[in-house]
Amino acid sequence: MTDALIIFIKNPVKGKVKTRLARTVGDDNALNIYLQLLAITRTLAENGENTKRYLFYSDFIDTDDDWSNTVFEKKLQTGNDLGERMLNAFREVSAQHQNVIIIGSDCPTITTKILKDAFRALETDDYVLGPSFDGGYYLLGIENKRNGIAESFFLFNNMAWSTEKVFPETVKRIKAFNKKLVLLPTLNDIDDEEDWEHYKKS
Repeated sequence: MTDALIIFIKNPVKGKVKTRLARTVGDDNALNIYLQLLAITRTLAENGENTKRYLFYSDFIDTDDDWSNTVFEKKLQTGNDLGERMLNAFREVSAQHQNVIIIGSDCPTITTKILKDAFRALETDDYVLGPSFDGGYYLLGIENKRNGIAESFFLFNNMAWSTEKVFPETVKRIKAFNKKLVLLPTLNDIDDEEDWEHYKKS
């Protein structure tokens, strides 16, 4: 069974993406920055070897954008909150794959090495997490054959999404179930103008 990479993105619509960033740079600049983040994420995902790639859109499936219709299998996110949408995505692709990883499009410093390390970790461990400095995470991986994605609903239910509690609470829940966890390097998401300026300088 091949590995699977799920990429969650928002449809790039002016005024609906990077809203925190838009408060200081404006909607036009926020959209432009988001398009740059999408391009970085797309290049990263395209470099994956022996990996099935699934692209999940927030609002509608776009077959006429810059994401290849042959490289990426395009799907639509479903659910009432981020946790439900992620769980549904994991469940949708899990039948065909042993190791499944999900990333977003807000972390431009994630590398192919980090992705490879994440998949390698799932060969022996149950979960892998890539923490972000804001208290969330930029990557979550689940080993499906031994651990079972169907048993991982506890990671997504009643979570305070978009807060600094997401990462520590996720780790707490995994430990409470006596599951094995591997942590990746801590990286920075792009949420506001300060994050973007720091990324450009680095």
